[in-house]
Amino acid sequence: MDGDPAVEPELDRFSLILPLPYRIGVIFVLGVWAWGVNLHYLSLLKIDVPALIKYSTRSSTIYPHHQRIYRLAATATLPLVASLLIYWILTHGQPSLVIAWDILPQSYLFLLVLLFLLPLQRLSPTGRYRFLSTLKRVSVGGIAEAGDGKFGDILLADVLTSYAKVLGDWFVAGCMFFSPGVSSTDKPNRSCGGAYMVPLIISIPSMIRLRQCLIEFWRVRRAPSASSGWGGQHLANALKYSSAFPVIILSALQRGYDPNQIGMSETGLFRLWYVFVSPKGPPPGDGTNRLTPPEIRLLFVFINSFYSFYWDVAKDWDLTLFSPSPVRNSPDHPWGLRRHTHFHTKEMYYGAIFIDLMLRCTWSFKLSPHLDHFNDLEGGIFVMELLEVLRRWMWIFFRVETEWVRTNRGPLPDDIFLGDVAGFIDSPKSPSFPNPLSPAYPK
Repeated sequence: MDGDPAVEPELDRFSLILPLPYRIGVIFVLGVWAWGVNLHYLSLLKIDVPALIKYSTRSSTIYPHHQRIYRLAATATLPLVASLLIYWILTHGQPSLVIAWDILPQSYLFLLVLLFLLPLQRLSPTGRYRFLSTLKRVSVGGIAEAGDGKFGDILLADVLTSYAKVLGDWFVAGCMFFSPGVSSTDKPNRSCGGAYMVPLIISIPSMIRLRQCLIEFWRVRRAPSASSGWGGQHLANALKYSSAFPVIILSALQRGYDPNQIGMSETGLFRLWYVFVSPKGPPPGDGTNRLTPPEIRLLFVFINSFYSFYWDVAKDWDLTLFSPSPVRNSPDHPWGLRRHTHFHTKEMYYGAIFIDLMLRCTWSFKLSPHLDHFNDLEGGIFVMELLEVLRRWMWIFFRVETEWVRTNRGPLPDDIFLGDVAGFIDSPKSPSFPNPLSPAYPK
């Protein structure tokens, strides 16, 4: 590889082809396409997503919502492809030229922002205005009432949690671009702006969802009803998002540990870490049997991953995989699923459960002696961010389907444990609807 020897060792081959700003653009544009596919496929299942999120459908008879999203995605894709082609022609993969031409990918990111801000009539201005107004509300942890689009607020806030690291990278790219003598297409400096700025940005989406859960809890407490319970599920959901903070904090301390900057020796840092797992403090003596900081971090990653996986399956998708045996093995539905479904094969549900588990546990690469550095490579980081966005795309199908089932097969409680909802829906008093997974369902 030819180029300036002073910068060549700093840039890997993947970054020469797809520098950080372009990676951000690719993932965001892919997300727009993915949302269009969500709307398209769910509409084929007769699931009215705009109705669930309380979005106006006045003109959807002329142009279906998914077609408008496809048009927006195509409009964002064409300049991305053109910009990439020009960039590759100008740089030829040479490190010095890659660093010099960072204005091209940054210009595309600026254009991408404008596409969502400018009121262009051909690009669904109403939809983009709704998106921006919802983003403004949820960005401070706000959440609408149930009849005013609460479900849409929850969907967007959950999507932001999957884009947390991408948002952190966007800050890094912007910080490097505006830093004197630094190029945003150089090797990413994730300490740009301070050692803890990027971890803070990554934690914001979880903070948003945490505040939303607490708001829902206090709504239930202020106006309790016979069907609303005491709000415990919202606290349990808040705990799930809170479990991400120790992972973010410990990862930041472990990655950027410097006793001079932190003002704490390694022993002191260890004692601080140990507080998280033992209220008695660190063990006496030399501590040779103590948990190391990476092991403590791994413990919190394990808790966060499997708590989130359980919530995806049991709460967000209302499946009975983790329910008591009589419910899980009920003859009214396939094993581990539920009675009312819209996807026509049970294998889709089982496949989604398996994929969700695998993608929740990508941290396990660190346990392999052959893959332990995968997450430290720029290409590996990009793949992990991309896989999380794809996991969220898959999650949306089943989360929206679940909300549609709750809306049309049972009550709309503000706060009921989902096991109680399932009990209501599957009770003899609930209306009878055909089950697509039943042999009697018309094909």
